[in-house]
Amino acid sequence: MAASRTGSATLFPILLVNFIGTLGFSIVLPFLVTLVERFGGNALIYGVMGATYSAFQLVGAPILGRWSDIYGRRKVLLVSQIGTLLSWCVFLGALFLPERTFLDVDSALLGAFALTLPLLILFVARALDGLTGGNVSVANAYLVDVTDEADRKTSFGKMAVAGNLGFILGPTLAGLLGATRFGEVLPVVAALLISLIACGVIAFYLPESRPCVLSEAPGRSSVRKVFGQEHKDCFDIDGTGTVTWKDVLALPQIPFLLLLYFVIFLAFNLFYTAFPVYALQGLSWSITDIGLFFSFLGLTTVLVQGPLLGKLGPRFSDTALVCVGAAILATAFLLFTSPSRTVLYVGAVLFSLGNGLMWPSFLALLANAAGQRFQGAVQGFGSSVGSLASIIGLIAGGILYETVGGTTFVGSAGLAFLVVPLVLVYTRMSSRTARKT
Repeated sequence: MAASRTGSATLFPILLVNFIGTLGFSIVLPFLVTLVERFGGNALIYGVMGATYSAFQLVGAPILGRWSDIYGRRKVLLVSQIGTLLSWCVFLGALFLPERTFLDVDSALLGAFALTLPLLILFVARALDGLTGGNVSVANAYLVDVTDEADRKTSFGKMAVAGNLGFILGPTLAGLLGATRFGEVLPVVAALLISLIACGVIAFYLPESRPCVLSEAPGRSSVRKVFGQEHKDCFDIDGTGTVTWKDVLALPQIPFLLLLYFVIFLAFNLFYTAFPVYALQGLSWSITDIGLFFSFLGLTTVLVQGPLLGKLGPRFSDTALVCVGAAILATAFLLFTSPSRTVLYVGAVLFSLGNGLMWPSFLALLANAAGQRFQGAVQGFGSSVGSLASIIGLIAGGILYETVGGTTFVGSAGLAFLVVPLVLVYTRMSSRTARKT
């Protein structure tokens, strides 16, 4: 019944959820840095705000991943999306608060910033979203549930395309809505409404990929199976006990892949902290300029992860695509140190090409190594590792930018280049394990 699991009718709802979720986030991305600065923050505070989300996701993602293994992906996705909806309500409320100052800081290392009431409430909003922010890992586990191993890389590519389509539309909408007399209010209201729509899609249109949790496989076929109404057999994961770090790290190859997860996320988050501030302060870009750049970034990534990955995926191994993608991505990070708009857009093309080849292929490696029984738990712990890297990368990116400016991107390039030898080591480790078994 592979066709029933991998057909577009099955994938469409989860792809739609991913698109809507990314749209809601990216619609605020272009002006978030200006909002932080307006309320008294600087590059460091901008990074710490991103790290706040990651820190709380570090706590919430493994719990949500494990719950999704036990209670079902759909229920946990709905809980996660409701948390996002509430966080946007808090975010919107922060825009109307008086700018009361609690603390002023002027440091050679940390820069000059102030902690104001709206800024603190924005931190609360990001913390709430992070605590319930297991939607990405659970969505990835859902996708693994409804696809066969042979189609997994392509399916992850489709998931990335859906996300990047949202990433294209979001910044564009931000530029249009933010240019009105209502300023940042309209984009935040739009993000809130988009999150509400996502809740509706999950509640009414997303079928459960794990409709039951059984202690053993059923002994006979059912009418539902004859007519293809079940995605696959579902099993209990070693009872209903908690899956710990020890259990996850005992799985073959998983520790090394989690190390790779950390390095990749660290490289990205140094960039994601520094670039908006670099564009605003170093390049004097407007919100519209930043929105157009991120929209272009999303568009070129869609072109890579759609047609190109679909053609290259069946011909090349996951490890080969990760290596090539990481090398291209590192080159892109180096180009971002240039003040030339033309060079920056060339860097955006290479960024999309490298990211589009590397990330879906890496997720396929992780999913295949995790196996079906621990899929949700491994994806959840992977998100935790990514969150830890995000915390370090976002804060370090803010401090580095305050110190060395655009040279921060050299650090991202070095980390991306490091992925290549690490993947080669992983390939040798996998070959040895395969020979032993």
